[in-house]
Amino acid sequence: MNKTKRSTVEEMLDSPEVKLTSFERHVLQSILKKNTVSRDTQTEFDDNRTFGVRLADRVAIFGGSWTFIIIFVCFLAAWIVLNAILVSKTGETFDPYPYILLNLFLSMTAAIQAPIIMMSQNRQAEQDRLQAKNDYEVNLKSELEIQRLHEKLNDLHKGEWEDIKSLQERQLGILERLLREGEVNTSAK
Repeated sequence: MNKTKRSTVEEMLDSPEVKLTSFERHVLQSILKKNTVSRDTQTEFDDNRTFGVRLADRVAIFGGSWTFIIIFVCFLAAWIVLNAILVSKTGETFDPYPYILLNLFLSMTAAIQAPIIMMSQNRQAEQDRLQAKNDYEVNLKSELEIQRLHEKLNDLHKGEWEDIKSLQERQLGILERLLREGEVNTSAK
């Protein structure tokens, strides 16, 4: 890290006028330590998943898929058709209409599936928060870098203005000398 960037960051950290949150302080200190700007939050998050969390994710993925819906609709249709065939052939069925046993299975499926899906959604929200925090950190570092670039541009412009000023002063000196020489030549004639 160059001295200008380091001194800018150190000034911000040491300045009592600059009010920094603990997270902003962390970002500035990571700049001083030359930490990388971005990280793969997906891999970082996936590495810390437990067996239960991985299982909840898979259940949520399967439970929200067309495969699950098609299998479930086929199961319901088979249940109803099987009961209708049994009633027509034997007059008896294992789950007579209004399908109380089927309703029990559906309720149990919903009771088990709902909290598992909520666990997966909570994990996804936590991952989104981690990604947002990382994005904020990257944005802060980028903002500091842009500010530093602006300062460099301003310094360059300041140097250019000084060069232009000295060039104009030299040109004015030459013009004055030419005017004096012109006056001397016209008075001599």
